[in-house]
Amino acid sequence: MAIEGKADRHAGRIRLGMVGGGRDAFIGAVHRIASRIDDHYELVAGCFSSTPEKSRASGADLGLPEDRVYGSFDEMAKREARLKAGIDAVAIVTPNNVHYAAAKPFLQRGIHVICDKPLTSTLAEAKKLVAAAEKSDALFVLTHNYTGYPMVRQAREMIAAGELGDIRVVQVEYPQDWLTEATEATGQKQAAWRTDPAQSGAGGSIGDIGTHAYNLACFVTGLTLSELSADMQSFVEGRRLDDNAHVLMRFEGGARGMLWASQVAPGNENGLRLRVYGTKGGLEWEQEEPNTLWHAPFGEPPRRLTRGNAGSGAAAGRVTRIPPGHPEGYLEGFANIYTEAAHAIRALAAGQPVPPEVTMPTVRDGLAGMAFVDACVRSSNRNGAWVSPNA
Repeated sequence: MAIEGKADRHAGRIRLGMVGGGRDAFIGAVHRIASRIDDHYELVAGCFSSTPEKSRASGADLGLPEDRVYGSFDEMAKREARLKAGIDAVAIVTPNNVHYAAAKPFLQRGIHVICDKPLTSTLAEAKKLVAAAEKSDALFVLTHNYTGYPMVRQAREMIAAGELGDIRVVQVEYPQDWLTEATEATGQKQAAWRTDPAQSGAGGSIGDIGTHAYNLACFVTGLTLSELSADMQSFVEGRRLDDNAHVLMRFEGGARGMLWASQVAPGNENGLRLRVYGTKGGLEWEQEEPNTLWHAPFGEPPRRLTRGNAGSGAAAGRVTRIPPGHPEGYLEGFANIYTEAAHAIRALAAGQPVPPEVTMPTVRDGLAGMAFVDACVRSSNRNGAWVSPNA
């Protein structure tokens, strides 16, 4: 469906606003860089902090005019929707507990939303956000950036084509070590909000990085979770949220899975790793070596597939921008999500359907992630009882 009155607004760059991401905010800078890599967006407005003074200072840092820097996201949504050259899309890069309240006024005004993960801080808010997004003519895109990596797309394409046969086993892990000590007690901003239930929600490591691992497993395999058994810990004394989680998973169709998420595993920086095994072979991918995918056909030697080279197909090729042998990773994965969103925004503005090859996480993927976190918390509180996600 075309967004009324906006069909002429996408000949040039898409006008982007931002909520959150002010001074000293890590993920806001990542989103700004990613949005500009393929030159589809221009940042023109923002509400960069819950503190109006800090928002204005952050806007000045970014070279924005004073009248396009706001003290609240409600004010921003109302005014930008009225402006002839107002924003077409908004990036929401706040702590989890703000996502629903920030996204809703933009969705109500037909402004596309590109939101950081996880979707919200609670399953109840996630369901309300789904309702708001599906009532709106605007897109809702969730930045599970690892789905934008070329060799992740390659793995998904191979599994969909049946190259692994029937999927039997899925193993995914995401270990880090940055919270091995009580980093939040030092005043470190990222640690402080990510370990605060009021801002992060009921899940600590399981919400922060476990949702990435879960989303990656489902995105690549196409499987749907039926039930899980979770064992979660807060190893650091005084920490209010889990910093380590082990999850057994049963998928529809009979496949089985295991997920490990930890932020107290010394020696691990960003060790996201996926292994998938079927009746015809297996695949293995590691985030820290993102341009390589190992394919092991049953009874044959493993094969090393690389981005942009022999063995990689169309799905990887359409999200590859530089020659083989040059690393693409974290920022480019984010950029691919932004570029997919740009293709969709321009199609809708022209009254055309979104091209079928455009692939990006949606609000429904975010709801599945929050249902996963909720199920993990419920299961762990019941000593690992098997529970089903309530999406």
